[in-house]
Amino acid sequence: MSPLNFTHILTQAVDELSESESYKGLFHQHKDGEPLPSAKVLYEIIELSRSILFPGYYGNSTINSRTINYHIGVNVEKLFDLLTEQILAGLCFSTSIEGKCNVCSDSKREEAARLAAKFISKLPTMRKILATDVEAAYNGDPAAESYGEVIFCYPAIKAISNYRIAHELLELGVPLIPRIITEMAHSETGIDIHPAAKIGSYFTIDHGTGVVIGATSIIGNNVKLYQGVTLGAKSFPLDADGKPIKGIPRHPILEDNVIVYSNATILGRITIGHDATVGGNIWVTENVPAGARIVQTKAKK
Repeated sequence: MSPLNFTHILTQAVDELSESESYKGLFHQHKDGEPLPSAKVLYEIIELSRSILFPGYYGNSTINSRTINYHIGVNVEKLFDLLTEQILAGLCFSTSIEGKCNVCSDSKREEAARLAAKFISKLPTMRKILATDVEAAYNGDPAAESYGEVIFCYPAIKAISNYRIAHELLELGVPLIPRIITEMAHSETGIDIHPAAKIGSYFTIDHGTGVVIGATSIIGNNVKLYQGVTLGAKSFPLDADGKPIKGIPRHPILEDNVIVYSNATILGRITIGHDATVGGNIWVTENVPAGARIVQTKAKK
């Protein structure tokens, strides 16, 4: 085939890919002055946040008690600048999709800075709750030899820290960015936690691969999940147009001190009562009483 034939094939492909019908719903129209979120920058934000939350384990490894104030100060300042820009990008993207915005205004940039500062003010509380997650992982795994090993090595801590960062941003009203952050952890660890889920303290996931926690899940304190656990939804109710109704509670509630073993699937807006244990490789679609031990299929769909 001659080069001319190749040119014809390439030109035809370009023309077909440029037809508006072919990219309908798949194309974001850029407007001057309107930033888009950056996965590369968000990765840097996660690394900075981890270096602040777990100093010495992430970021500068030479940090000590005499220099910690300086290092955290530098990282907080850098985090504020980067996070402001990414929140602004999320705000602009969200309003652009809704057709409400042509350009990112000074007021929107001010709002992004306010949200970034508010997020940073939550970091001390976030560290306290992450400390309980580290403790739960250490106490729940006989193979763990130190808290440091848990922080360095355990995928659950990476996924949970991303989740807690993303959840706080979501609670502040930041669009899009929280979901990107949890999906980054999903790609890195195989643990999929929606940022809208509500999760209490002393939470741990053993091994972790394949865990899915849906958006409206509610998890109490001192809950432990094993690999492959799904907290999912059953079939969705549809509106008059046949489209799924969104925003309704559709995922399970796990009360305090619940253990769910590997590959268990818990579906729908049901409650697993406090101190209950759900065995591995079973489906649960009905409420489980407090203190119960479900070791065989409760209800299979």
